[in-house]
Amino acid sequence: MLRRLWKPIAATTFITFEIPVKVKGADGVPVMTTRTFPLLSLSAVKDRLNANATSDHIAQSGGITWRHTTASVAANDPLEDAHATAVVSRESSDPVGRGEWLFFAVMDGHGGPDTSRLLSKTLINAVSLQLSSFIHGTSGSVFSKPVVQNPHNISTAIQTAFTALDNELIYAPVKLIASNVDQEAIKKNLVPDLSQHPLALPTLLPAVSGSCALMAVFDTAQRDLYVACSGDSRAVAGIWEEAEDGGGSWRVEVLSEDQTGRNLNELKRIQSEHPPDEADNVIRAGRVLGGLEPTRAFGDGRYKWPRNTQEALNLAFLVGNNRPMRPAPSLFKTPPYVTATPVVTHRKFSFGDDASNTPKQSSSLRFVVLATDGLWDKLSSEEVVALVGGHLKGLKGAIPKAQLPDLVPTVSGSRTVEGKDKRKDDTNGSWFFGEDNLSVHLIQNAFGGGDDLALQKLMSIPPPLARRYRDDTTVTVVWWDELEKSPNIMEIKAKL
Repeated sequence: MLRRLWKPIAATTFITFEIPVKVKGADGVPVMTTRTFPLLSLSAVKDRLNANATSDHIAQSGGITWRHTTASVAANDPLEDAHATAVVSRESSDPVGRGEWLFFAVMDGHGGPDTSRLLSKTLINAVSLQLSSFIHGTSGSVFSKPVVQNPHNISTAIQTAFTALDNELIYAPVKLIASNVDQEAIKKNLVPDLSQHPLALPTLLPAVSGSCALMAVFDTAQRDLYVACSGDSRAVAGIWEEAEDGGGSWRVEVLSEDQTGRNLNELKRIQSEHPPDEADNVIRAGRVLGGLEPTRAFGDGRYKWPRNTQEALNLAFLVGNNRPMRPAPSLFKTPPYVTATPVVTHRKFSFGDDASNTPKQSSSLRFVVLATDGLWDKLSSEEVVALVGGHLKGLKGAIPKAQLPDLVPTVSGSRTVEGKDKRKDDTNGSWFFGEDNLSVHLIQNAFGGGDDLALQKLMSIPPPLARRYRDDTTVTVVWWDELEKSPNIMEIKAKL
């Protein structure tokens, strides 16, 4: 229980609060104690919420403005989340015609920031290049000839790009060893000391740490939305269903499944990929081999490399840097146990000019939220859609949680497949509508909403203690509307 204390110093009064902390006692046995921290002012909290926030728009010639916001708040030091965005124009020779590919991705790192940071620089490029080889046909690729751009083939291209990039990431340090070992050393089974090699840590650390990745790909030419998920980040969409009387509601469509050992689909998949005698151990307590929570992720070489490869990499790169790798999990027998190959889902989206939409009644996808699990630990899919819908409606100020369903009606579409123990919905307290940035708006409501003191306390806990109460959280919101004015069109630097 967080407790507020008033402590006067000279003529100044400030607020502190206490949290329980586990520390090592004099005999080395962990014991619980309390730590006291100063409470950040509300303005300081708002500054932190907005410190990594961005907002941008993309104007299309067809009269549509795409808008997107992103915000990240750290619980770890350094932040292990990352994100990326890109707009790629179709080539004039593309048989589909004019249009853009819009890419949005969030990465949830674990065991360090190395994998997520690398993915923020490479994943969209990898998918874009794979789509290009698919669309135009590239000698030597899996798409040696142009093929039909249908959802199945596009999804396959995205999956191929994720898998190929992870293979490059995982085996880059193995290739580095191979290029620095002579035949004599191979015969004697000697491992070179490459700890001071300039590529040693830059190559190995992204393969040892790990990261989930969630990507949304909008094909504006064919009005297709693809969501690729590797891990336990989640994407949800708000579908506006307009009624004949001019009212309407938001349908909550969950576009991905949380991929952990608590997901029965993931449990069955992993069990099917390993011998029957491992069926009871591949997932323990909802985690891979009892350790890693996401069942799909980039990196995480400890769950992918054979044991002897791990030992060689440890000797070659880490021992000399005094950063030895943890041994493979005790239940480790038949790797790999984790894959980066994503599950890709497909949806159509529409604009106001679609013939299927009439002035009296329409149903159209209007926004998508991509977020790392730090958001979903605090908010449900339904709450997120209602909070975005209320923001777009123009709600302001504190709104009691019990009243929001009346102000912003939602209906269930595809259900959420939870990757963790299901959180209990709390109808007490209030939401707050006041932030212009939609991503900051969601994070603020996840961490306290209209309860300023709760928000201040949660944001005042420093790393690494903050990780016990919240996770790194990154949120991207994408929506679109008709142009009222004609802002400058974003420069599109790449072609596909």
